[in-house]
Amino acid sequence: MMRAGAREALFAGVCLALIALLPSVANDYVIGVGVTAFTFTAAAVCLNLVYGYAGLLSFAQLAFWGIGGYCTALLVMDAGASFWTGLLAAAALNAVLALAVGWPALRLQRDSFVIVTLSFSLLAFLVSRDWVGLTRGPLGLPGLPSPALLGHKLASTAALYYLALGWMVVSLAIVYAVVSSRIGRTLLAIKQNQPLALAQGVSPTPYRLFAFALGAALTGVAGGIHVFYLKVVDPSILDFYYIQAWLIMVIVGGAGNFWGVVIAGLLMSALPEALRFSNDLRMVVFGAILVVVVLVLPQGVVGWLRERRINRLRADLR
Repeated sequence: MMRAGAREALFAGVCLALIALLPSVANDYVIGVGVTAFTFTAAAVCLNLVYGYAGLLSFAQLAFWGIGGYCTALLVMDAGASFWTGLLAAAALNAVLALAVGWPALRLQRDSFVIVTLSFSLLAFLVSRDWVGLTRGPLGLPGLPSPALLGHKLASTAALYYLALGWMVVSLAIVYAVVSSRIGRTLLAIKQNQPLALAQGVSPTPYRLFAFALGAALTGVAGGIHVFYLKVVDPSILDFYYIQAWLIMVIVGGAGNFWGVVIAGLLMSALPEALRFSNDLRMVVFGAILVVVVLVLPQGVVGWLRERRINRLRADLR
């Protein structure tokens, strides 16, 4: 029989091939939804690393997303840097900020950590809105140029589709390598029983700080790609809707379940497009989904399916 790892690789390869063929049969609108799905899924997987594996409910992911977008756009528009330099700078800046915010915040109680990360995202929003000399305030930076790769402009929606797809694959590969390693197993052990981990001589702070910084860097790059797809960056990139969407993807997919969050991210990214006719209704539906899943499926859809399979196997053995 095929091993579990080989099955996962085969499944991922088939899905990736189908996704890569989409621009050849879809219109620009559907391809654009795909761009959003890829950047959202990359951000959701990073949130899953921090929340699902490290056990840290972090609203700072929203700030890292927005900072990544602003950093990339400002370097390109004001400093004349390339798009790729802007992405690297966004990743580095977010990693440094994550270390600066996470180091003291992780010394606090878990509830205090949530408040610190929420405050950090609110501060990032206020800076984007009120520091007009840097961010242009509510007007933002419109007319972002198309990225260039090897002398070719990535001006079409299909080109940006493959750019976003490529970054999502890179992000998934990095996060998967972490969560399937000793680091990932240690993070889960700390999350499930921190006193026992401490008794075994494991210090939680370095592991959690690593996950926090890595998630920040990867999310910042996704934010940079997203704003160049939109061709504008303004304070709306720090709207609470983004973190709400990623959190729903993580909870529906199952916090701490890698492939469950990936599938939930790709599928649920289409939901905002279906609700685009009403921003108010979109937030209500998202909130309702979050409440229902937390109450009815606390382990996510994948966890619920796994539990049903286990119960069925137990019933067959009786």
